[in-house]
Amino acid sequence: MRRIFNTPGFIIIILLFVSSALSGRYASPIDWIMSMVMILPGIIIGLSFHEFAHAYAAVRLGDNTPRFQGRVTINPKAHIDPIGFACLLLVGFGWGVPVQIDPGNFKNRRRDELIVSVAGVAMNFVIAIVFAGIWRLLYLVAPQMMIMGTMGEILSEIIAGVISINLVLLVFNLIPIPPLDGFGIITEIFNLRNTNFYWTLYKNGFFILLIMILFGVTDKILGPLHAMLFRFVTGIFF
Repeated sequence: MRRIFNTPGFIIIILLFVSSALSGRYASPIDWIMSMVMILPGIIIGLSFHEFAHAYAAVRLGDNTPRFQGRVTINPKAHIDPIGFACLLLVGFGWGVPVQIDPGNFKNRRRDELIVSVAGVAMNFVIAIVFAGIWRLLYLVAPQMMIMGTMGEILSEIIAGVISINLVLLVFNLIPIPPLDGFGIITEIFNLRNTNFYWTLYKNGFFILLIMILFGVTDKILGPLHAMLFRFVTGIFF
């Protein structure tokens, strides 16, 4: 991902920053900082558990590469890319340190790579459900604090942020464009690896993804699907 600063992708990141500024994202610095503080736990938890799930799945399937690289952990330091993290806060798009695997260690390459690709988004879905359950539990255990107290309001916003960020990561990563998990999933399901389509998309995917973000295509995908999943996940307990 760091090669972005030597490619046209860097220009697009700058354009995203300018677009965010013009949209009023930073109009009130205090409000922006507070909103970032509220969603920070969700970002850290979402990215860390997402990458941990990839690493854990790969190791369980016979590839110890993530273990040797110290990735089978939920410690954020192992998974947070400082540049990707900064971009996520500033322009709403970022990345973690991708888990490296050696598919040659898998017994069934297509099946096992598919499982590893799915593991990250599956973990984000589980995290969203777990925190929806915690949210409901807090309302049952301490209803007065959650309904009327300032602490309850802050907790609600943080928990809602954790649920929301994990669902955004789920939907966003399922977009079938490299380097997202969705591309790995369709690659293994449809056995695309030896096709010209695969290599063309593989080489240009990140640039295509940035263009989609710049022109709001990803927002049109994320918005309705995120809203639907948020209602579904919270509806399990509320």
